[in-house]
Amino acid sequence: MEIDFQNTKMLLTDFYTIQKIEEVENGKYHALIHLNKDHEVFKGHFPGNPVLPGVCTMQIIKELTETILQKSLVLSRAINVKFMALINPDVHPTLKLELDIETLENGDVKVKNSTFFDTTLALKLSNNYKVIDK
Repeated sequence: MEIDFQNTKMLLTDFYTIQKIEEVENGKYHALIHLNKDHEVFKGHFPGNPVLPGVCTMQIIKELTETILQKSLVLSRAINVKFMALINPDVHPTLKLELDIETLENGDVKVKNSTFFDTTLALKLSNNYKVIDK
């Protein structure tokens, strides 16, 4: 089942575009995004050798999870975060994100993520989020 992502709220305007979000299994989703290699973030991180900042990758995961759940979230706990490879938007602008989303008994949301470019695993993380009312 494909998820409607047209109204995704993004912290950074024009930083990336969502190509597709689909539920592949109960609570498991695949998202395909395309980074804007010309975005201001990449001009400063790092000049002449752009790299996707880790904090931006974590923000993308939060925004995709908010879109899927249709809830506003705030990071409450980063349980495990492993950056495995640098993502250069000039070379690998398209990323595949696998999200395993679980709502915990206390109402928090746990997300396990693997982020890939081509077949390379770039990030593996597990985060907990609190649902916030807006």
